[in-house]
Amino acid sequence: MPRQRDRADSARLQLLVAVGTDKHPFDRLVSWLEDWHVETADEVGLTVQHGHTRPPAVPGAVPFLGHDALQAAMADADLVVCHGGPATILEARRHGHLPIVVPRNPTLGEHVDDHQQLFARRLGAAGMVALCESGEELRDALAAGLADPTRFAVATDAAAQHAQQAAVTRVGQIVDELVATASRRRPRWRPWSRSTRGAERDR
Repeated sequence: MPRQRDRADSARLQLLVAVGTDKHPFDRLVSWLEDWHVETADEVGLTVQHGHTRPPAVPGAVPFLGHDALQAAMADADLVVCHGGPATILEARRHGHLPIVVPRNPTLGEHVDDHQQLFARRLGAAGMVALCESGEELRDALAAGLADPTRFAVATDAAAQHAQQAAVTRVGQIVDELVATASRRRPRWRPWSRSTRGAERDR
C-alpha cells in the first residue's frame, strides 16, 4: 500500500512511479530512477510500483498495487511516471496528471513488441503525455516537475475529458487486439516436419 503522508512528506514532492503488471522486467527505468533519487532524496517522497522488475534501491517500493491502492497513490501524487500502458496513462490523466511516460522497448527485452512506443509517441505528439525515451529526457522532466509540479497537471471540462478517455481506451483496446491476434498466428509450414501441417501457438 502507498504510505500515508506525514508532516515531513507534506513539504516534499510526492512521486508515483508505476511500471504495470507485465511479466517483462523494466530495469532501465528503475536504474534511471535510482540515479536521480540519489540527488533528490530530501526533496521527494516516493511510491514505486515495480512489478516483475527488481526492487529499486529507493524507499516506497512495492511490487504491485491493487486497484484501490493505485487510485489512492494517483490521488496523493504530485507527479506520475509510468510505462506506456494505456490503462495506467488513462488513470493518471483521470486524476489530473500529465503523466511522464517511458515506454517499454522490446529490443531491450522490456516487452513483446513496440506497441507501447507507438502508442506513447502518438499521445506525446498530441500533448497528452510527456514522452521520455532516454534517461536524460526523464531527468529533465523530473527536474521541471520538481521546480513546478503544475506543469504536469491537466484540467479539462467533463465532456473533453470523457472524449479523451474514450479515445485512449479505444486505442488501448486496438493494441490489445493486435497483440492477441499476433500471438494466435500459426506458421504455414514447419521446416523440421514435412508431414505435420499444424503448428503450435506462438506465445
